[in-house]
Amino acid sequence: MSKVCVAVKLTLKSGMRGAFDEAVKPGLATAEGEPGTLMYAYHHDGANENVVWFYEVYADQAAFQAHMSTEAFKAFSASLAPMLDGAPEFSFLAPKGGKGI
Repeated sequence: MSKVCVAVKLTLKSGMRGAFDEAVKPGLATAEGEPGTLMYAYHHDGANENVVWFYEVYADQAAFQAHMSTEAFKAFSASLAPMLDGAPEFSFLAPKGGKGI
């Protein structure tokens, strides 16, 4: 299986979650049009209101690289940066099986 999965943990500055929820909408819409992006999901953390997550599934490494290198993604990331309290934490996962994978 050559799919690439990524879990990204973002810690927000206090009180920024509502603004962040609005700010992610363009990025979610852009991901819809990326053929190699199979899933691009945004989540609130259940235990910490200042933490949000992205769970992403790509067809392969090339699709992940294509996503990360677009001007749209670079602009999207730059627009979110002022709301973050620290650097994003990336976990790269290699799916081995299961429903939806």
